[in-house]
Amino acid sequence: MKANTQNVILIPTDFSEVCNNATEHGMVLAKALKSQVWLLHVFDKDTEKYLQKNNLEASNLEIMLKEIADKYIKKYGISVDTLIENGNLFEKIKEVNDRIKSKLIILGTHGKMGFQKIAGSYVLKIVSMTNTPTVVVQKESKASGYKNIIFPITANTEDRQKVNWAIAMAKVFDAVIHLIPKFESEKYHKTKIMNVTKQIKNILTEYGVKFVDKVSSPEAGNFAKQVIDYAVENKADLIMTLINKDKTFFFSSWDEQIIYNSSQIPVICINPVDTKKTTWAKSW
Repeated sequence: MKANTQNVILIPTDFSEVCNNATEHGMVLAKALKSQVWLLHVFDKDTEKYLQKNNLEASNLEIMLKEIADKYIKKYGISVDTLIENGNLFEKIKEVNDRIKSKLIILGTHGKMGFQKIAGSYVLKIVSMTNTPTVVVQKESKASGYKNIIFPITANTEDRQKVNWAIAMAKVFDAVIHLIPKFESEKYHKTKIMNVTKQIKNILTEYGVKFVDKVSSPEAGNFAKQVIDYAVENKADLIMTLINKDKTFFFSSWDEQIIYNSSQIPVICINPVDTKKTTWAKSW
């Protein structure tokens, strides 16, 4: 997990339906994780258009944020602070995130719509800029905690960096981790996945985390589709993914397929730390 973080969850909002859903999602997590919440709105040109369209004043934003905060303080008994910043949406989210040192960001995504255009590569941009694990929530995503968490495993050894979060979420929600190693026919990659999977199983066993595993099938085609289909079949509440970057493409199509899955299952995006050795956390 990100070093030197505080027990704080950051939730940006533009007051749309999907962001309201993300807020609910974040508040449920905050209660379970005993975290403080910062509810953020970034005032930009899109905000101005929104206010004009709805005949609102800038002062209404503070009232709206406070009403949301008060609602969840009363509902869940958690600490919620509000903040309005002026400027570029992405730069301000990063700036605030760096300032409060949040350990988790909850981001509502509109897909292709929404007045602040938090969609497509924009979500990946936020994940990359902040380097903070981000839970991406769509309009129909449920906010009831996590009981079944999907953990895809590829030949990327950095997949092990998802384990700390898997342990943390499983412990808090008494969840089952569903390991899905990707099928590889090439011997080198097949051996690599087997070794990574074995390491992950050993760690989950050591921490008393329940897990099951299912190897993907070469006949079933696209791995991302297999992961999503399996998630739907097993009533998954969360899919874990590591944001993959290489020298040619900044983000892979895998990221987009998982994050914007049509079943609207929440996805936690983890930006891998550049390290040769993963340290398993003894506490969260």
